[in-house]
Parts: sequence; C-alpha cells; structure tokens
Amino acid sequence: MEPLSRRHVLALSAASSAAVAATTAHAATFGNPDRPAEGAVNTNAAARSDPGPKNSILSDQFPSAQSPPPTDVGDMPLFWSSFNIAPKRMQGGGWARQVTQADFAISEAVSGVNMRLAPGGIRELHWHLAAEWGLMTNGACRVTVLDPQGHASVQDVGVGDLWYFPAGFPHSLQGLGSDGCEFVLVFDEGKQSEYNTLLLTDWIAHTPPEILALNFGVPQEVFKSIPLNDLWIFQGKAPGALAKDQAAVASGGTPPNPFTFKLGETQPFKHNRSGTVRLADSSTFKVSKTIAAAIETIQPGAVREMHWHPNADEWQYWIKGEGRMTVFDAGPRSKTADFKPGDIGYVKKNQGHFVQNTGTTELQFVAVFKAPEYQEISLSDWLTHTPPALVAQHLNIDPAELAKFINSRPGIVPA
Repeated sequence: MEPLSRRHVLALSAASSAAVAATTAHAATFGNPDRPAEGAVNTNAAARSDPGPKNSILSDQFPSAQSPPPTDVGDMPLFWSSFNIAPKRMQGGGWARQVTQADFAISEAVSGVNMRLAPGGIRELHWHLAAEWGLMTNGACRVTVLDPQGHASVQDVGVGDLWYFPAGFPHSLQGLGSDGCEFVLVFDEGKQSEYNTLLLTDWIAHTPPEILALNFGVPQEVFKSIPLNDLWIFQGKAPGALAKDQAAVASGGTPPNPFTFKLGETQPFKHNRSGTVRLADSSTFKVSKTIAAAIETIQPGAVREMHWHPNADEWQYWIKGEGRMTVFDAGPRSKTADFKPGDIGYVKKNQGHFVQNTGTTELQFVAVFKAPEYQEISLSDWLTHTPPALVAQHLNIDPAELAKFINSRPGIVPA
C-alpha cells in the first residue's frame, strides 16, 4: 500500500473535521437557520467564555442577552428599558420617575411615568400637551377633571382601574386611605415629560396680581400668600366623602362619557387555563380616543401566541412575574430580551412577537397602543385561514399536519 503523504493526511483530516462539523451543526441547529450559525449551541467552550470585566448583578438579570437563542439574528434597536433604573423625583407628597423617548429611543409614540402618592398626597392641578392614560397598580386615588363644556368629574379609582384625560383637560390626583397609591401613566407623545407639565401654581405665580384680581373678581390681597414655587407633588389633607366632592362640582353637569373605567370587571377578550387578556379601547372606554390597552396575565410556562399589531406600536409595563419576549422584523432580524416587574418593553407596529412566562408565578403586564381601537393579527389564525396547499408549499409540512394547527385564536397557549 502506498504510504500516506502529509498532503493526504491533511486532506483526510480536513474532510473528517468538516464531516463532524456538519453533523454537529445539523444536530445543533435543527429547526434554526444554518447560516449564520448563531447561539451557544453552535460554539465551543472557549468561544462561549466571557473573562472580561462585568457586573454580574446586572448581567445575571438578562440571560437571553448573555446567551441568546440560536434563532436570534441581526441588529435591532433596544426594546427593553425599566423604571427600576430611572431616577425618582421626590417631593413632600410622593415621587415619580419617567422613561421618555429621550431615555428610550425606540419609544416614539408614547412616554411613561410611574408615580407614588402618599395618603393625602396631591399631584397638583395641572394639564398636559398630550393625552394621559393611567392604570392603578396599588392603593386608591381620587381623580378630578374638567372638560371644555364645563362638565366636571370626581371619581375614586382602585387597583386595576383606568383613567383617561384628553390633551388639555385639567385634572388632579390624590392618594387615599392609609397607604395612598401607586400608578403608571402613559402619554400619547414619546417626548412628553413630567417637567413640561402646565401647573396651576406656576401660572398663578407668573401672572401680575392686578390681572389675577380682575380675572377672578376679588381684591389683589387675596393672592398675597400664593406659593412662589410650584407644588408638583405635595402633602395635602385627606379628602372628604366622595359624594360631597361630587356635589360641589355638580353645577356644570355630568360628562357625556366617564373619564374612569373598571378594566378588571370587564369580560375577558381571551381566557383559558393558560391566561387572560382584558381590553379597553374606545369601543368600551369611550372617552379614550387615542389610547387602547390590554392587561395580559400568563401562567407559568405559557406563551402569548405569535402575533403582531397592524395599527400601532406596543408599549408594555411589566407588573408582576418574569418572562422573555422575542421580536421579529424584516432582515431577518430577531432578538430576545428578559423582563421583570417595573420593566418596560416596546414593539414597533407590525413586528411579530411572542412572550413566554419563564418564572414560577403568574406573569402580568399591560400593553398600551396609541390607537383608538385594539387590533391584533394571530400567526396561527392566518396560516389556518390560508389554503392548506399554499401553506404546505411554503413550510414543507404535510397538509394533514397543518390541519392540526390551533385555529381558535386562543391568545395564550399552554406550555
């Protein structure tokens, strides 16, 4: 037998390595794109190591960033942020922290504020350049608002309740009970900030006393003790009975549509053993003309089915539990991020996405859309309402198997 030359040995070695690599790649990437080969499953131990400087407390919170699924591909704007890293502005009656587009570039359509009011704490009388949507997450709050026709409303709201104030409608908020309240606000403008709110005390302090006297029909001396700095959030006295406050403003008449809404008492849009989705848009919460919202509750291991929204971006506030979301876009681009309570997610209009509960407890978040109505396209609904022969040619799946696909738009599917 002819002895093997060095060239033959190298050639055989290369061929053997290629065969092993091909076998390994095929086994590792089943169901995933082979080019490029992404993810830890397609690397060796040395390639997976991360010996450089790190903040383990931070990096351990984001396993999907440290070791992304092999199906993640391409670049995508960061769609994770958090109130947990936003500085609090604190005053006598409470605090607030915000995440606007200045902090979270992808959030063009809306901005968010997380606010806490102590018992009796008052968010002073004010109005905004943008509409305000609110969700109560803890405690109870009294809200007041006036519309352009002079109709005033005073209501008490509790956990799970909503309010909506159109742009320019003056309003106030006050913590009730022994623990006050906490809530999240969404403004229908990505640049809206707590620092560009129009405040009652600011305007009064910056108006000449003689004009104030003429405007209100009282002597100038009435205004001698007005605050020279705005109050923003200040400690006030606990309000009296709701009925008394309502009677005090009743002369202007009742607003045609309520400014508050009990979302937790509505019939679910989707409900099964894996979770619940409840909706509030202009069809049910009629005053809310620019914001639609959904409260989504997902059980451990369950998945919010693959879907997208054709009419608006989705802004999320994660209330409890933990999970991960994958977002898909043209390119292809696909990225996964992890979320915990207090975090904010954002999905651009028409981008496909799904959410999975990766914890051991119930996951809940609110999804907010700058749109008058809620719209959703389900991937499984689309594929099961397209001619099976056509779908089969796309996916190389037997039509008999396609017939087994879920076709009921469940919203949330079990693990």
